[in-house]
Formats: sequence, structure tokens, C-alpha cells
Amino acid sequence: MSSSRVVRRTAAERGLAAQLLLAVVTIGCLWGGTQAQLTGVLDDCLCDIESIDDFNNFKIFPKIQKLLERDYFRYYKVNLKRPCPFWADDGHCSIRDCHVEPCPESKVPVGIKAGSANKYSKTANHTKELEDCEQANKLGAINSTLSNQSKEAFIDWARYDDSQDHFCELDDERSPDAQYVDLLLNPERYTGYKGPSAWRLWNSIYEENCFKPRSVYRPLNPLAPSWSGDDGESFYTWLEGLCLEKRVFYKLISGLHASINVHLCANYLLEETWGKPRWGANVKEFTHRFDSTETKGEGPRRLKNLYFLYLIELRALSKVASYFERSIVDLYTGNAQEDAETKSLLLEIFTHTKSFPMHFDEKSMFAGDKKGATSLKEEFRLHFKNISRIMDCVGCDKCRLWGKLQTQGLGTALKILFSEKEIKNLPEHSPSKGFQLTRQEIVALLNAFGRLSTSIRELQNFKTLLQQIS
Repeated sequence: MSSSRVVRRTAAERGLAAQLLLAVVTIGCLWGGTQAQLTGVLDDCLCDIESIDDFNNFKIFPKIQKLLERDYFRYYKVNLKRPCPFWADDGHCSIRDCHVEPCPESKVPVGIKAGSANKYSKTANHTKELEDCEQANKLGAINSTLSNQSKEAFIDWARYDDSQDHFCELDDERSPDAQYVDLLLNPERYTGYKGPSAWRLWNSIYEENCFKPRSVYRPLNPLAPSWSGDDGESFYTWLEGLCLEKRVFYKLISGLHASINVHLCANYLLEETWGKPRWGANVKEFTHRFDSTETKGEGPRRLKNLYFLYLIELRALSKVASYFERSIVDLYTGNAQEDAETKSLLLEIFTHTKSFPMHFDEKSMFAGDKKGATSLKEEFRLHFKNISRIMDCVGCDKCRLWGKLQTQGLGTALKILFSEKEIKNLPEHSPSKGFQLTRQEIVALLNAFGRLSTSIRELQNFKTLLQQIS
């Protein structure tokens, strides 16, 4: 090799290294501004972010992760075949093979297997679009592995549950399309589901269900006519003028959206070599979604809403603790020793949740005149129920699975907060007629809270990563 070629290559490598260094320094500097905004007391409550970080990362996160590995909490029954009730289900590139099919009815619960059809509504115009579709199909597929022992146990579990009214639009567990999914084999992570289909779904949630007039546009909304020139001030002026209940509703949805995005950034497909994917934290993607400068100040606001949602679900857990503390309540799987250990671990978590000193005060909600408060509460419930129906429009099965679960978990938390009197009057040694939770609601509630706990823990991880490269 000639010396001139060596010199040229060395110069090129130095140039590339300089560009990478500049990118790293830029990301570190950008996050510094975001971190400065992600601190202090949250709006509409008297709790500060630093207290939540310490409480979650040291007391809650280790125990909730251990709990969610137990058999009772790892299996979730879901119908991933319910049609979208609002528009044609095109998904990302009209994904058709990212779905599961039921086993024969003789095997309960329904088995899970990925479909094999690979159809698109339109011919892709570019090779990259086809590659994106193929990647999304592969990453979004459901792992269908379930042992025969698990399947037999599900039949017994189903008999154990009592049906009750729900806060959300729930799947019919008796439907032949409903199936048990092992959540540990189907972690929430990046699947390639993105673009106009995902935008439309979230746009429908925000624009049609968050009490917002169409004349007011959310900041950074890619479907808004003039979103690129909107600094968001008109939106937040409108939001601050709402009553507490409607502000809370928006923050819950925004917090859920932010939490999902944190999960995708933290469990991102970094590379795939010889068919072996490597998952991990994508710092660049995280700063793109949440950095204050890149998002015109919107990123830190969304992360604060994540903390607010955490407080709401934390409060629900503390309120419902007495329901589970009764001797009549079992976390039933058929394995008496494991069931006792699972309940003991759950009660440990409740002990921590009740000890948190800065809970959100839900009594400040729906506190007006009785007739107006009742009407507003029903409107609140119906809007949220409609959002749970929109989750059936998610085009990727794995995204739909976790979207439905976390929506049901939040719906269960709201059901708990709105049932304080019924929970207080629960009998110790007999089933309650006024308030009841099914196994599906319990599994969704704890897994949804586990997702929020993970998000806050992952924020600490991103903070450390960004400090290391700044």
C-alpha cells in the first residue's frame, strides 16, 4: 500500500473521529439543558422528581421486577385479532404476518403462533420501505412458546376469576381469538412500527379524546397543518385554562406515550449480526425524542407527565392495598407455595407504596357540585374507554399487546381511585359485591406500573450514559 493512500485513509479516519466526537459532545450538551428542566416539583401535585427517583429506583424497581417474573403476573390473556373500529387496519406497510392464531378450542388457553402471510396494501416504491416492513414484521411478532403445564393451569385460573364491570373496553376472554401470552418472552421494545400509521393512532387519541378543540394543535404534531411553526405556547395556554380533571387526563395520556417511547429507546435494535440481534440503549434516539433543544422544550414536559402518571398509579396501588391484604384474596395459580410467596412479595410492595409521603390527592378531582362532578366523571371514563378501543388499531401485534396491557392497567388504576368508598367497605372474609378485580385487571395493573417503574429507572441509565460521553 502506498504511503499516500495510508495518509489519505488516516486523514479520513481522523475526520470521521472528529465528527463522532462532535456528535457525542453535542448530545451531552443538549441533555444538560433537558436535565436542568427535569427537576423540582411537578404541576398539579406536591411531589418533586428527585424524591420519586430515589423512591422508585431503590425501593420499588427491584421488587416489582421480581414480582413480574412470577407465574401469576407473567401470563396475560389478550385478543390481538379484534378489528380496528375506526379505520381500515393498514398498520406499518399493512403488516399481515405480525399476528397470532389460536389453537383448537380443545386446548385452553388458545395457543399462539405467528402468521405466515406477507401482504401489503400497496407496492413499496423503494427497497428501504420493503426492508423496513420486513424488519417490523420480524421484530413485532409474538413469541408463542407456552408449556403444556402452563396451558392446563390457565383453565383453572379462568374458573377462579369473577366477572365484574370494567373501566376499559376489555377483550372477551371467552372469545376463541383470546390467547395467553408470556410477557417475559415478548418484552416491549423497538419493532420498527413507525410513520404515518403510528402518527394517526396517537393523533386520534390526542385530538379526539383529550377534550381538545380542533383549533388548538399539539406541539410537534406531524399531522397538524402548521406544526413546524408552532412553538406550543397556544396549546399550553389552552391546557392551563382547563379544569384539573381534564388537565390530568391529558397528562396521563402524554405520560403513557412518553413511557412507551422511553422503553423503545432503552431496548432498541442496535445491530444484527448473523441473525443475532443486539438490543440496548440508543442515546441518539433518546435525545431526538426528549432533548429540550431538539423538541423545542416539549421533551422535558412529556417526561414530567411520565412522572405524574407514575404518581397516579402509585396512589392507586396504595389505595387498593387493603383489597389484597384480606385473607380471602389469593393470587391463584394452583401452586400453593408459590402463590403464598407471590402474595407476600406483593404485600411488601404495598407496604412501600403506602409509605410514600407525597401521594397525589385524588380527592381534589370531581369535587364540584354533585351533578356536575358525576357528569364529568362519566365523560372522563368514556373518553378513556374510547382510547382503549383505539389500541385495537395498532398495526404491530407486539405493540398492540403492550398498548392494550398498559391502557388496561391505567384504566384499572382509575377504577380504583374512583372506588374509594367501595374499597373501604370491603368485608374481610367474604367476596365483595361492590368492588372486585379480575386476574386480568390485576396482571395489567402491576405490569403497567412495572413499565412506569422501568421507565424512571431507564431515565437514570440514560442520564449516566450521557454524562459519560459529555
